[in-house]
Amino acid sequence: MHRANSDNMVDLVGPTLYSGDDTYAVWQRMRDHDGLLWHQVDEKRGFWSTARYADVDLVLSDYSLFTSERGTLLNLLGTDDPAGGTQLAVTDPPRHTEMQGRLKKALAIKAIERQRDMIRDKIVRLLAPLGDGGVFDFGQAMLQLPIAVIGMMMDLPEDDWAWLTRMNIACVAYDDPDFQDPDDPSMTLTLAHQELLGYFQELVRRRRNNLGDDLISVLVTTPFEGRNMSLGEILSNCYSVLLGALVTTPHSPNYMMAQHTGTGVLEEWAANPQVGPTAVEEALRLASPVHHFLRYATTDVEVAGTRIAAGDAVVAWLGAANRDDRAFPDASRFDLRRKPNRHLAFGAGPHYCIGHSVARVTLRVLFEELFTRYADFSLAGTPERLISNFACGYKHVPITASVRARSGA
Repeated sequence: MHRANSDNMVDLVGPTLYSGDDTYAVWQRMRDHDGLLWHQVDEKRGFWSTARYADVDLVLSDYSLFTSERGTLLNLLGTDDPAGGTQLAVTDPPRHTEMQGRLKKALAIKAIERQRDMIRDKIVRLLAPLGDGGVFDFGQAMLQLPIAVIGMMMDLPEDDWAWLTRMNIACVAYDDPDFQDPDDPSMTLTLAHQELLGYFQELVRRRRNNLGDDLISVLVTTPFEGRNMSLGEILSNCYSVLLGALVTTPHSPNYMMAQHTGTGVLEEWAANPQVGPTAVEEALRLASPVHHFLRYATTDVEVAGTRIAAGDAVVAWLGAANRDDRAFPDASRFDLRRKPNRHLAFGAGPHYCIGHSVARVTLRVLFEELFTRYADFSLAGTPERLISNFACGYKHVPITASVRARSGA
């Protein structure tokens, strides 16, 4: 079968491409190409790249043509994911639909709205050092944000939050020296998986004897195929929920501060708080916190005039699709009031991020508090990106700000 080769000088698997802005030019070339590009990784492995909005949407939405059960991340390319069929992210309908039922209800917008005040309290405390007048690492604070929210919803001991954050970042940025295992960097991902699964095994054991209304208790008591979930299924999905929160939540505020400080966008948003809902969606679109998802073709299929053989790996580049001018007029421009905005930051189809409501409420509250309490944002150093081919974001964003004068203060 004829395959159009991508630029052999560009390594789409290694993380270094994603530590700068060159990614956008690579994605533009993919979108402009007449058909899909094949990327040969080594003698045995390769994959097709989809970069246009319509193609990415198709690959993520149609599980009958593109399965997630063999694995969803490039680090497992060519090796079937051992969690296939037991973890939500790597299970296709109808089993996926049944498995996520109770968890989806617990994470629905009505349930999250009831926790808005608690989320707000966590955010206010996290941002408090910004008012001290010194340099504040906004990037590090935002990396702590997801566990401050999901940790509360999973009833995880607060003393464990910092460690859990580090372990989760190690799972998606195991090539980043700041998060690698100091004794054996090559084993970072394996060791982080082992640590997290061991942690949740003990937690699930205790939770079974003391059920509550937290998300782990929901998983423990979820009926599945006429039985309760097995321990392996519960552990796998605890890990998935925690990882999903860490990847989706912090990177759009970090993107905003790193890319739009000094451009007037932050000031316009602050002056027009009513744009909050649409501005949050635009931040999600342009930040695109997840670089890619992997699928495998279940049958011979044609996409963008390109024949994909059954069994071929196909990578959907979310950030590329979210900057496609065919779907978003003037796609590279940040538009605080953009409507419609059917971005793919949370994926598409049956695997649409189950925690999207948590992320959206958290981000809306975050920007409300940020712009109500602080002003005069300024970069105090060069932002540093997270080194990862999966998570798209920053690990350090040093800024300064002033406390905003309030009416009646």
